[in-house]
Amino acid sequence: MVNDGPMQTPSPTPKANPNRRKFIKQAGTLGAGAALASQSSLWLPRVQSQETKRLGYALVGLGGLSTHQIAPGLQKTQHSYLAGIVSGTPSKIKAWQAKYQIPEKNCYNYDTFDQIADNPDIDVVYIVLPNGMHAEYTIRAAKAGKHVLCEKPMANTASDCMAMIEACRDAGKELAIGYRCQFEPHHQACMQLARDKTFGNLKVIDAGFGFKIGDPNQWRLKADLAGGGALMDVGIYALQACRYLAGEEPIEISAQETKTDPVKFAEVDESIVWTMKFPSGVLAYCSTTYAFSGINRF
Repeated sequence: MVNDGPMQTPSPTPKANPNRRKFIKQAGTLGAGAALASQSSLWLPRVQSQETKRLGYALVGLGGLSTHQIAPGLQKTQHSYLAGIVSGTPSKIKAWQAKYQIPEKNCYNYDTFDQIADNPDIDVVYIVLPNGMHAEYTIRAAKAGKHVLCEKPMANTASDCMAMIEACRDAGKELAIGYRCQFEPHHQACMQLARDKTFGNLKVIDAGFGFKIGDPNQWRLKADLAGGGALMDVGIYALQACRYLAGEEPIEISAQETKTDPVKFAEVDESIVWTMKFPSGVLAYCSTTYAFSGINRF
């Protein structure tokens, strides 16, 4: 089934397109405001309906995702609001101040970022930076006494991920990663169908996600900033879908990478196909690419 369109389920689900870029507006809380009101481990907590405090978010990085999706979405959330911004571009700060009425005291650059510790308006720091910068700003935010919501992938290396976890744990702050599919109603319905064996035992999963990437100079094609290519960026959706549908961790994996443009993709992977076997015997056939669009399924 295609994961960016409605699907038929035994019980009613919201008629919403669970597209990655539209989810913030549709879901309202984005595993965010009220999510952090519930104390749990380092997984995104459930929304607490009785929570009334609106949590103030500071967006770190004012690129396309923040500009076109997150900030507009935060204008519609019940439990969260846009309280502050962090950017290295003064003109962006001025434009955002005018558009969202953000006071000067809630605006920071990357040099003054740590002063956020003294700002009670900001409860949560939302890191929307290149992957290679996630660890640094998560750790700095935790040391500043703020909860952290960090875009996926979590970081470039496992050691960076552990450092982020430890920093938030030591500070007594919540850490959540902006991978949201397992909380999206259509995906939850699919998981329930698999658990209930509505159509029998799960045997095979076919999953893939990819798109044709544009600008050859963008950070997603730089190893130090991206950490990887298509697999880390969008292949994770196929990988995660297989894990939460099977309800297991894979025990065998084989993979093959292909590059049609070795110059453009000199530092990161372009296209990967892989197979996973799970303890129950379920097989998953997956693919991801930066070479062309049209792959978006499980």
